[in-house]
Amino acid sequence: MSLLPHAHGSDAHGHSTPGQTTPAEAHELARTGAAVLLDVREAAEFTAGHAPGSLHQPLIGLVAGVPLPSEAAGRTVLAICRSGNRSQRAAELLAQRGVRVLNVAGGMNAWALAGLPVTTPGGDAGHVI
Repeated sequence: MSLLPHAHGSDAHGHSTPGQTTPAEAHELARTGAAVLLDVREAAEFTAGHAPGSLHQPLIGLVAGVPLPSEAAGRTVLAICRSGNRSQRAAELLAQRGVRVLNVAGGMNAWALAGLPVTTPGGDAGHVI
């Protein structure tokens, strides 16, 4: 039995739509290696504080067609931003590219509110901006 929630559904037009996951579920999936977190916020936001071990690729890069970081190749991706809006757009783009992807509902705000770790690139305690 898989820990992963259903990654895709379909909308009224039959298009694939990415699923959602909670911050707690995302933390567990990333911690166990079942999926990889992809932070799609801008560089300053990521530097101020992100989920430990998350990869970084701003949404603007994904929109421009920049590929996923190599560490995400062939893996389930958990898209995360500050509130869940940008990551939903990123998840939709990635799903269109055939990536198995879930959007982290509530983003880093919900992650931090759930008491999950937030760190800086140097390993210090971070904060969500």
